[in-house]
Amino acid sequence: MRIIKNVKEMKEFTARAKESGKIVGLVPTMGYFHQGHLALMEKAVQQCDVVITSVYVNPLQFGPKEDFASYPRDLQRDAAMAEEVGVDAIFSPADGEMYPEGFDTTVSVGESLTNKLCGLKRPGHFTGVATVVTKLFNIVKPDKAYFGLKDAQQVLVIKRMVEDLNMDVEIIPVPIVRESDGLAMSSRNVYLTSEQRKAAVVLYQSLKLAEQQVKKGHIDAVEICRQVKEKINNEPLAELDYVEIYSYPDLKFIDKIEGRALLAVAVKFGRARLIDNIILEAQKDVSDSI
Repeated sequence: MRIIKNVKEMKEFTARAKESGKIVGLVPTMGYFHQGHLALMEKAVQQCDVVITSVYVNPLQFGPKEDFASYPRDLQRDAAMAEEVGVDAIFSPADGEMYPEGFDTTVSVGESLTNKLCGLKRPGHFTGVATVVTKLFNIVKPDKAYFGLKDAQQVLVIKRMVEDLNMDVEIIPVPIVRESDGLAMSSRNVYLTSEQRKAAVVLYQSLKLAEQQVKKGHIDAVEICRQVKEKINNEPLAELDYVEIYSYPDLKFIDKIEGRALLAVAVKFGRARLIDNIILEAQKDVSDSI
């Protein structure tokens, strides 16, 4: 497996692969791999002839008071894990490669998808995401790109960007990978103390509570959010950021769950801000009984 650190070499690597008629897959990441990342890579290896994983902690998607400087990094560890699952190359550029002096262009997706959830709580975040992903697509020119559904809003933003800008890449969403107790895998889980780690399972428990309510026929979105907030707030170590429900996949405001809806949560445990979500689906013949 190769580790490539400059744009020119990365372009040459994928150009050779595509000239040979090979299908190229890209897994964009910020590194510090866990099983969720590996699931993306494994899916890419199954579907593509050549798989590239990018490892780049993108400064554009971090706010001034966020954890850019402390975000966990270990390229040697990541490379060993990626090679084990069959990745062909890691693209790990320096900031100067991605954003050279004079860089002055960004990519923004409209507010219908970005003015809520993490887009509202982290101003400029999705502009940073869209910009770096556009650059990665232009550099690697993948046929397929793989994104985890733990950040469902990000997947929807990227899909909209690709469709609107006629990008020639297929976006492949991959389901959330969870620990045995339900906690969604995240690089930021390393921030958790042992007590916070035990407490963090309340995220998954609250999502399952909502799912059970919908299965019972309760479709009042406001009431379900209230119950989820109450569940999370009963955990002393949890600091609630948001609990929101929107239609899925268009992320429109709803007061009743009819069809598919996204329930998304963000909660802080000490210095770790964790996100999670679940797709709720109401049966067409149920009536609200809350």
